[in-house]
Amino acid sequence: MQLKEKKCEPCSVNEEPLGRSEIKEFREKLKKGWRVIDGKRIKHTFPFDNFKEGMKFAQKVATVAEEEKHHPDLCIYYKSVDVEITTHAIGGLSENDFILAAKIDNL
Repeated sequence: MQLKEKKCEPCSVNEEPLGRSEIKEFREKLKKGWRVIDGKRIKHTFPFDNFKEGMKFAQKVATVAEEEKHHPDLCIYYKSVDVEITTHAIGGLSENDFILAAKIDNL
């Protein structure tokens, strides 16, 4: 099953963050542009022609995030939107982060 077809599942505080090899494996399943930051979060900058298009995209991301109950950090600029995802409960990356990223890639 592809990541975009999965659903985010709540993490336990006792769950361990993904290791380097797992992160690499999941990262390879995403579209280009996602960067791993400090092994604890993933980030992508999405370019747009104007502010209005970026806002529309950010709203779509918010809708998907609500459906998945997994919320990224969004930073909206004049012609781009940064999306940064991590699992705060475990202090690092989980499969949920990559599921949400795949769904965002699919917007």
